[in-house]
Amino acid sequence: MLTTITPQTAVRLIFVVALATILGAWIFEYFGYAPCELCLMQRWAYYAAIPLSAILLVTSRASSGLLRSGLIVLSLIWVASMIFGIYHSGVEWAWWPGPTTCTGSGGLSDGLPDLTKPVVMCDKPAIRIFGLSLAGWNAVISAGLALVSTAGLRRQGSSSVSQ
Repeated sequence: MLTTITPQTAVRLIFVVALATILGAWIFEYFGYAPCELCLMQRWAYYAAIPLSAILLVTSRASSGLLRSGLIVLSLIWVASMIFGIYHSGVEWAWWPGPTTCTGSGGLSDGLPDLTKPVVMCDKPAIRIFGLSLAGWNAVISAGLALVSTAGLRRQGSSSVSQ
């Protein structure tokens, strides 16, 4: 399936899946699953990729070079997001330590906490769905979107100008 994906379809799919994913995160937050510091940082990829993919959707017919460059940037964004999701999942599974500000004692040993912010621990997942935390699902979704953007690049590189 990924070998037949066009660059425009790849960008469209990235836009839809990324938008649905961030909306899902906001819905979980609305229903009381407060995000930790690392969860909020994982959203940066979505905040960059959604507008970028929207711009590419609008301009993709005009410039194949811009589309190719955009897909390269999207691939890099999703690979980085996947790595960050794996890192956060590893912190939750206690495979490696996380930042001291949101794990263990939550940075409380350094003095008084900032009482204006809720303390949400990065090493305690708010919810697990089919065994994966939301950080784990971010890694899976990001890996899938990296594959989609790479597939769009491969199709563009091997096809004719008539696309």
